[in-house]
Amino acid sequence: MNRYLPLIICGVLLNALAQLTLKQGMLRIGEFSFKPAEIFSAFVGASTNPFILAGLVCYIISVGVWLLVLSRVEVSYAYPLLSIGYIVTAFAGFFFFKEGMDATRWAGIIVICLGVWLITRTA
Repeated sequence: MNRYLPLIICGVLLNALAQLTLKQGMLRIGEFSFKPAEIFSAFVGASTNPFILAGLVCYIISVGVWLLVLSRVEVSYAYPLLSIGYIVTAFAGFFFFKEGMDATRWAGIIVICLGVWLITRTA
């Protein structure tokens, strides 16, 4: 199963990239609520925002890659490896979006890394 690890990581990174581009798109659009007056303008803004569109494309491709993974690998092995995306997005949020990372979040990332390492040992 470890021979499919690069394919799994590709899917995970595409999913993380989708999150990051969607975040960038929403930073450009700004906050909105689900009030009728705001939701239409938010929808128009999102549907014309290149970052939102890129994020959606990344999601679509990541689903295709993930279907490929699931056709070859046990779901009990592959699915927990999606947590690599938590690590990637946490670091990217810290470096690119200047989001806060306190000791508790760092500890959580270390625990996730340990879990991913343990799962890859079972293949």
